[in-house]
Amino acid sequence: MKEAIKREVVQFRWDDIPAESLNPLLTRKLITGDRIMMSQLVLKKGCVVPAHKHENEQITYVLSGALKFEVNGNDITLRTGDVLHIPSNVVHAAIALEDTLDLDVFSPPRQDWLDGTDDYLRGK
Repeated sequence: MKEAIKREVVQFRWDDIPAESLNPLLTRKLITGDRIMMSQLVLKKGCVVPAHKHENEQITYVLSGALKFEVNGNDITLRTGDVLHIPSNVVHAAIALEDTLDLDVFSPPRQDWLDGTDDYLRGK
């Protein structure tokens, strides 16, 4: 008989997770599972996320503020309560139109975010 794989349920509080400052206008906090990642991003007005793509599916949920995305040559403005799904390998960029708090969910987890090779966010 196969031994069951033990899975542990874990509760988190955003207030207890240390924030990582990526540049003067962007901070983030991460929660990672085996096949999914959630990030809390704080973007100050004017913060630019340069054009990039990744293998990960992405869902962005704006909790407060406003973001303008450029996806496939189209501008998409998200405001409080709006959600955007970005499929795998779609080039996208964003700018914070005002101070913004959002949640980004990725599947699978962003390895570049975990190992610090996300230079496009760090201004390198």
